[in-house]
Formats: sequence, structure tokens, C-alpha cells
Amino acid sequence: MNIGEIIDFTSLDADIQELIRESVAARENSYSPYSNFKVGAAVRCADGSISRGCNVENVSFPAGVCAEVAAVVRAVSDGKQKFTVLAVAGDQETTTFTTPCGVCRQFLSEFGNIPIYLSRTDMTKVLRTEVNELLPLAYGHNERQ
Repeated sequence: MNIGEIIDFTSLDADIQELIRESVAARENSYSPYSNFKVGAAVRCADGSISRGCNVENVSFPAGVCAEVAAVVRAVSDGKQKFTVLAVAGDQETTTFTTPCGVCRQFLSEFGNIPIYLSRTDMTKVLRTEVNELLPLAYGHNERQ
């Protein structure tokens, strides 16, 4: 199963580098007092604008919001429903990249097979993947193709 490729940040197009920087910046606004695990996301809309989001935790764990969902919900709230690319930034001690959780993968699949760029905050290496690679055979996926 292919999950993408790891590439150097400096080899990316300027617009992708900008999106990753926006996701790192969004991460700084994270409200994560329980896990101390900050995540930021930035989604580029079809009109070229960027919508940012960060994770927001709650003492009632299921009531929290992931960064990816926050970014997309913010864009949809602004009247945008078509997205061209998503960037996610987070740091984990045990793995190289922070990937969207299962719920986020299903949520993102609603908007198509969006390219996704995953980066740590040092922005040296980036994992380039897409929704279909992270969530093959997503619920409802075949109906939308």
C-alpha cells in the first residue's frame, strides 16, 4: 500500500511551502492543555485563499476538534466548499509525521481526494500523500466517484 513519499521542504513549490508555513503558524494557536500536543492545519481553497485551523481540546475528550476539521469548517463557514490541497503540522516524538486521525480522514474524503502535505514544525522533510492513500475505500467514496 502506498502512503506517499517523503520529500525535502525546499524542493516544494512556493505555494505549498506557504501552506505548510501557515499550518505551522496555526499550530501555535492550539488549545491543548490535556495532551500538550499541538496540531495546525491549513487548507487552500479553490479560489486560492487559505483557511487555517488548530486542534481545540475539551475536558470531555470527544468534544474536542482536530485541526484539519477546524480548517475545513472555517472555510465552509466562509462559503468555500472546494479545496485543492491541505497541510498539517505537528510534532511527535515517536513518529516522523502527524497524520489525520480516522475521523478526520473520513471527514476530508467528503471533499474529494485532496493532496495532503504532512510536516513537523522544523519543515525539513514533508510527507506528500492524499486522502485516498490515507483512507482507501472510504465510506460513501464509491458513490461520489
